[in-house]
Amino acid sequence: MSNAPVPPDGPIGAEPETPVCARHSDRPTRLRCTRCDRPACPDCLRDAAVGMQCVDCVHEGKRSVRGARTLVGAEVSDGRPIVTLVLIALNALAYVVTVVQSGSPMNNDRAGLFSATSMVPELTAQGEWWRVVTSGFMHFGLIHLALNMAFLYVVGQNVERELGKLRFSAVYFLSLLGGSASAFYFGTVCQELAGASGAVFGLMGALLILWKRQRRDISTIVVVVGINLVSNLFTNASLLGHLGGFVIGGLLTLAMVKAPAENRNLYQVAAVVAAVVLLCGMFWLRATELDTAAEVIAEISRTCRPN
Repeated sequence: MSNAPVPPDGPIGAEPETPVCARHSDRPTRLRCTRCDRPACPDCLRDAAVGMQCVDCVHEGKRSVRGARTLVGAEVSDGRPIVTLVLIALNALAYVVTVVQSGSPMNNDRAGLFSATSMVPELTAQGEWWRVVTSGFMHFGLIHLALNMAFLYVVGQNVERELGKLRFSAVYFLSLLGGSASAFYFGTVCQELAGASGAVFGLMGALLILWKRQRRDISTIVVVVGINLVSNLFTNASLLGHLGGFVIGGLLTLAMVKAPAENRNLYQVAAVVAAVVLLCGMFWLRATELDTAAEVIAEISRTCRPN
């Protein structure tokens, strides 16, 4: 045995202990993350702008970087149009229930659910206010449903991608209310109204504003809206309901697009609140008018009744 002195760090030429991956203790490695300087095996490293980073640093970097935004401030997403698909499913489900109740796919308006949820201005004015929303999920027969859902799928996914789920939902339901309010305020008392057309037309108005802002060709939208509105003159469709939804959807989207980047969310919330106040005012004024008319008619009947 040699009695030669041994250096304190081990024999001359000895290799220091190899570090192990910070995520895999059984994998020795001499590679390191350029961001956190921790040891990392090849499976835990990703190419970066400078050198390589571990997966933990890559994920942390993604969380700290602000994602791309659309015109209205929504996060850019390539995901599926969840809200649009849910709305289509709800409309289809409501139709199936009315078909089961009525026993007819084309005369489903005879169903009890249809009668209790479609919008009849006279009944709505008497306090059945749920009809202004529920009527948007009722449809007169399979063709009516199929046409509205086809438009909703095509237009809805484009608008939802630009507005994001929350803003899209606001535009959809306020357009639905806009169609109901227009038909309720300007229309006749006894006409029964149903269908998602007002909301769909609102989405068309929204898409028109978005594409115009993006300098895209809007001629297709203009032609489709024009043909549908003109066709209303020769069918039983509610022209007032379609126009009301189109105007509210377009104006609300315009307000969202025009909102300044600073305090954008506040301006957009204010636009939604203003639309709600406007529509509620229309419902209240028309209901008051109908109540007054009913009281006058009742008084005339009592006065003219023979003794």
